Amino acid sequence: MYIGEQLIEPTDARLRLSAQLGCRGIVIDSRPAREVADDDGRWSPTKVAVLRRRIESFGMRLDGMALDVGSILLDSLRAPERAAATAKRLRQNILAAAEGGVPMLKYTVAMVGITRTGVVEGRGGMQCSTFRAADYRPEADARFSYWGTVLPEDGQGGASPVEAKGAPETCGQVMASEAGAISEADGWRAIAYLVSELLPTAEKAGVKLACHPHDPAYPPGGLNGVHHVLGSLDGLRRFAALAPASPYHGFNFCQGTIAEMSTRPTETVLEAIREFGAQKRIFMVHFRNIFGGYLDFREAMPDEGSVDMPACIRAYREVGYDGILCPDHVPLSDIDPGRERFFSFCLGYTKALLQAA
Repeated sequence: MYIGEQLIEPTDARLRLSAQLGCRGIVIDSRPAREVADDDGRWSPTKVAVLRRRIESFGMRLDGMALDVGSILLDSLRAPERAAATAKRLRQNILAAAEGGVPMLKYTVAMVGITRTGVVEGRGGMQCSTFRAADYRPEADARFSYWGTVLPEDGQGGASPVEAKGAPETCGQVMASEAGAISEADGWRAIAYLVSELLPTAEKAGVKLACHPHDPAYPPGGLNGVHHVLGSLDGLRRFAALAPASPYHGFNFCQGTIAEMSTRPTETVLEAIREFGAQKRIFMVHFRNIFGGYLDFREAMPDEGSVDMPACIRAYREVGYDGILCPDHVPLSDIDPGRERFFSFCLGYTKALLQAA
């Protein structure tokens, strides 16, 4: 195992910092992936290779990239011709990634973003994104949820270090209150469609597809009629069973998301590591923590939450996981607007756990 980062359109200076902090791998998290796309939005194998070599020039490797699936999940239910056109483009991008030397692509099955209901103050006054199902309101969803890779607001008008705050329409998602009913059957139908359209191409190209589960788990009956079917371990098991024999079908294993599925966060995360790690379905890890659990949690720094992080490191070692560990969903602070110091803390903490283990 080794530490790495997810970066959005990193400058050379930012890549130098990652290397100086000890990162071995980088995952490019831009959506859309402007660095590698031609004018028509399709990825260029040549540009992918240039990006890979750029990262390698800093002594790191390009572990993966974000495959922006846009609105294909909703479209597969309501606009099948548009979904088919998106699937064709995504297959072309998978092939371009393979030709450019990228071994893994991560994607999200979120249709309505990453739902949050507010912020609360953490240690030293940091601002921590939170989800309390009892507090859900559409207006809070619009203000505090994550859209694409952009951070939610901090309650004081601050958001991401990138230029503009995200919006659902910029990343193929819609507000939960505007999505219309998405039943459990609909959710599985859409996910099965996506896997069936992309996985055969990925298998032929030798590219792993890493699925990020639904964040957060929704209450029974969903929110606004929207169900998060990958919001439980049983959901993850059913997802894995869509292609049980494929070594290219697995997870962007987000510890925070899995902790959010349970009132026993540590036990649930360890169970998931041991089950899916033994199956070699963990392709990358979001090594993050939360404080709280199912339907009531806040995001946290890795050393202060409800999940026993040293125990997780030991569990990854037990199952033979040897991939990247990335910090993710770090809280906000007005004294660290780019979160470089916060990410540095997370990386150092993770590196220390690896050395201790």
